[in-house]
Amino acid sequence: MGDLVTARLVLHPMTVSEAERVVAGESDGGARWAPGYPTDGDVSAARRFLGTCANTGDPQPFGNYEIRRREDGQAIGGLGFHGPADENGSVTIGYGLIPSARGKGYASEALRGLLLFARAHGVTCVKGDADHDNIASQHVMMAAGMRPTGEDERVRYFEIAWTDTTTDTDPRS
Repeated sequence: MGDLVTARLVLHPMTVSEAERVVAGESDGGARWAPGYPTDGDVSAARRFLGTCANTGDPQPFGNYEIRRREDGQAIGGLGFHGPADENGSVTIGYGLIPSARGKGYASEALRGLLLFARAHGVTCVKGDADHDNIASQHVMMAAGMRPTGEDERVRYFEIAWTDTTTDTDPRS
């Protein structure tokens, strides 16, 4: 599976060896990590990915992606699916960026790219959530076309659903 490319980013599907390096905090000679990468969230996602690979095999294309800037190739965060689509065609996503990359529109751009990819691969609904105090993440999901669907004492829930099977790839439709 190849990289997903957006205007400013490359969404690189993680391999087992790349995830193992993220968990160990050890970049290889060819990998360029921006200062602050990986975050605790990236390490947690890499652990979950490795567990999935060990239990059920590589989940790609519904696995983890490293977010890299096209201009310098540096990894600045991650995003991905929490697993393959369920019987209703629904997936859950998560994402995060290093602090120095936040506030530049990278998260919304990466999420829009992942939503386009999900829809093109038959997903009918993408879900996500953000802590109540994480207003920035809530804005990211709304900027990418996701809408609030509810909340509990800890988080606010978001989703985008497509009711048709056309190949129109605008995540806001």
